[in-house]
Amino acid sequence: MRAVVQRVRQAQVDVDGQTIGKIGQGYLILLGVGQEDGPAQIERLWTKILKMRIFEDENGKTNLSLADVRGEALVVSQFTLYANCKKGNRPSFTEAGKPQEAEQLYLQFVARAQQDVETVQTGRFGAMMDVSLVNDGPFTICLDTDQL
Repeated sequence: MRAVVQRVRQAQVDVDGQTIGKIGQGYLILLGVGQEDGPAQIERLWTKILKMRIFEDENGKTNLSLADVRGEALVVSQFTLYANCKKGNRPSFTEAGKPQEAEQLYLQFVARAQQDVETVQTGRFGAMMDVSLVNDGPFTICLDTDQL
């Protein structure tokens, strides 16, 4: 499982001109599900994201977690995080999870996040989405459960 976590002042996702998810301070999480992923990867990734200390304390040091700042989360599925660009110029996505299984794991990830964060918004799995954000910092972290 892979995630791009962006610390944001605000973020939103629109589908067909309608806003379907919107948050204030917190994380925009772009989530990719791989073929070998399951519940263990959800727990490993979410625990890392929740406990990451990338919000600034009163001294300007990155010592605070999402929970510490009572931040929000917007989780958007993004299979393109599994792009393989080794051959040619057109990425291959064969390492991404099959859509049905990936959607179930995406929903399980969201449900897990909702256990710890009061406001968790989502995109729409498989839809063309317009994602906008005000990146705070900017501060962007790439995580892969194979490396955690």
